[in-house]
Amino acid sequence: MPHKITLTGSATGPLREYDRYVAFDMREKGSPSAPKGLKKSTFITYTVFVAKKAFNKTGLTKKSIMQEKILIQGEPTLDIPIDECPGEVGVICFQITVLPNKKDKESNDSNDKKEAKQEASAAQQEVAATKQEEKPAPTFQTEANEEKKAEKVQTEVKETPVQEKKVEPQKKEITNQPKGTQDLLSFDEIIVPEEFLKTRPNPEKTQKVIDFVKRTGRLDEPLTIEKESKILKDGYRRYVVAKTVKMDKVPVTYEYQK
Repeated sequence: MPHKITLTGSATGPLREYDRYVAFDMREKGSPSAPKGLKKSTFITYTVFVAKKAFNKTGLTKKSIMQEKILIQGEPTLDIPIDECPGEVGVICFQITVLPNKKDKESNDSNDKKEAKQEASAAQQEVAATKQEEKPAPTFQTEANEEKKAEKVQTEVKETPVQEKKVEPQKKEITNQPKGTQDLLSFDEIIVPEEFLKTRPNPEKTQKVIDFVKRTGRLDEPLTIEKESKILKDGYRRYVVAKTVKMDKVPVTYEYQK
């Protein structure tokens, strides 16, 4: 029997594109309790590899993949090079499915109800307007109403200020950094959760990242940091490497609080 694995959740890092496939990182948390006498499992990071054709059918984009909840079914692999597989376990995806969002469903139901109410209200207004048209209005009253409408339109034109076009500030380009880097953050500002500190990254993969940094002068991927709190969300191995080689600043991508 082949190995099988199922993952659910959102991508924890940016989408990476290759010739025939795309890759992104996910993270799964172990169960809250373990059999008596055994230590409970902690977070495990995965790098998922999906064929471009299958990925395009889902309608996901580089931005939405970090927001939508997805289901991955595939097989684990340990044969992917470290440059392409920063996660502790690689996953060859056989099927990817976008799971429905409860909030979106509730919002759609609410919009349907609003549209039904608006249609009923419009029908009532149309009936009322038809009845009013049947009653002849006095000539002098109609002329007075038209004059008031003309005055109101002129007043609104005078009072409406000319909106100035907002000049969007140009984003600063961060050069010589890994793809997906949003900012360079001081290493000392990063807060590492206790569950990361209890784990020990794979020594062989860690040494490969160290060799990569010594060869290129930069990390192979940015760390995922929570925007407000500066808490490390993903990339503990790269954090350890940055600490080992004594980097003052590290490339990061932000995850916003939900």
